[in-house]
Amino acid sequence: MSLNSLLQGRRVMITGGARGLGYAFAEAAARAGARVVIADILEDRVQASANELAALGLDVSGLSLDLADPASIERCVSATVDLLGGLDGLVNNASITNSGGKSCEELEIAMFDRVLQVNVRGTWLMTRACLPALRQSGQGAVVNLASDTPLWGAPNLLAYTASKGAVIAMTRSLARELGGDGITVNAIAPGLVEVEATQYVPAARHQLYLDQRALKRSQVPDDVCGAVLFALSDLSRFITGQTLPVNGGFVMP
Repeated sequence: MSLNSLLQGRRVMITGGARGLGYAFAEAAARAGARVVIADILEDRVQASANELAALGLDVSGLSLDLADPASIERCVSATVDLLGGLDGLVNNASITNSGGKSCEELEIAMFDRVLQVNVRGTWLMTRACLPALRQSGQGAVVNLASDTPLWGAPNLLAYTASKGAVIAMTRSLARELGGDGITVNAIAPGLVEVEATQYVPAARHQLYLDQRALKRSQVPDDVCGAVLFALSDLSRFITGQTLPVNGGFVMP
């Protein structure tokens, strides 16, 4: 099976697809033969990104999505299913950080709640909304973007680290709940990736990753795409409930 046909005919939704990792996943999935919808709170940008990918001859559409709003989630999923005629794969990529650099004592309660609302509750509600279509697919796959931060206990990043640890735990629970429907649920845990959203990260944290990775270079979005495509494809149909760190050997659980 060649990579350009790995997801041939699959219908895939990717949250947070307007930029960064989500954009890279959308391009990779579409190049592998999938029909893709990217959904993002950055409404203007998600349309521009979808148009960029469509201009390359890829089957990519863009929709607006606010993971903090259950009604927005339902509307987005309904529109996606109507647009694609069903759904075979969901990539829960969208998340926020916002609490980076603050100690547990400095972190505001409202910010902690906001991060968990989007990253944890949003992932649950998005998955729940997609379940009828994924069940009907007969080959449904959910891919949750976690992080390696809960695997090593990143300091001064408590809300984000807690939220991604919850995503890993939910991945295992959902895998057991949905296995009877033939739906796989797996998590990908990237390290610190060089994208727009991580430009604010202090240089010392970037250097920590460079110094302690087994592979001595920066991590870029393409480094994560292969794991996501694998988790969406038939190659992983008997793998579920797993968390795959993709971080150049920074964490080896």
